[in-house]
Amino acid sequence: MSTDPGLHPALDLDDAVHQKTRLALLTVLDEAERADFPYLKRTLALTDGNLGRHLDVLAKQGLVELTKGYEGRRPRTWAVITPAGRRALAAEMQVLEALLQRFRGTGPTGTT
Repeated sequence: MSTDPGLHPALDLDDAVHQKTRLALLTVLDEAERADFPYLKRTLALTDGNLGRHLDVLAKQGLVELTKGYEGRRPRTWAVITPAGRRALAAEMQVLEALLQRFRGTGPTGTT
């Protein structure tokens, strides 16, 4: 997070994490520990292509790890949030909390 008190907290949002689908994916994976492609697709109401693209972005950033294998005869892709992904999610939540406090007027620059 920015150490300059004059800068708006929104400037600390991480573009890779803040996009709503990627933020949702990281949150679900943080809760579930490990999830397969069909579970993520169903839980977040995504198409195959949309889910695959967002998982690829997160994997390239080192925020999730993807493994491919089989469950019986069916091919499966599983996603796991990495330690870096947990840190990025926690940092994003801190920024969102700062924004929420500012919105409510209870933060360091608030009036209450």
